[in-house]
Amino acid sequence: QVQLVESGGGLVQAGDSLRLSCAASGRTLSRYMMGWFRQAPGKEREFVAVMDWSDSTDYADSVKGRFTISRDNAKNTVYLQVNSLKVEDTAVYYCAAGSAYGFRYREIGYAYWGQGTQVTVSS
Repeated sequence: QVQLVESGGGLVQAGDSLRLSCAASGRTLSRYMMGWFRQAPGKEREFVAVMDWSDSTDYADSVKGRFTISRDNAKNTVYLQVNSLKVEDTAVYYCAAGSAYGFRYREIGYAYWGQGTQVTVSS
């Protein structure tokens, strides 16, 4: 079992930056593929970023060049640096741990989820 706890969200203005954190307990995150997803009001949860076991990364087109996923194995924590925030980035952001690489862009690829952290971007 892996327990994930996100933090770092908040209310910011368009153009600002945040660093979201996902701290894990129970097992080391290096064993897992790590993903970030988000869910905006009235919308389905969507893929944002993923880092696999070799630390290769991939991003949704909407966040490429603005968001960066990283991992600190010593702290057993995954981060999502979010820059140049836009109003449309407003959502609850979730981190997830999984092992189904073929489903890395979909929720079913992940077995463990955090509770989410709210990011609200004002214009």
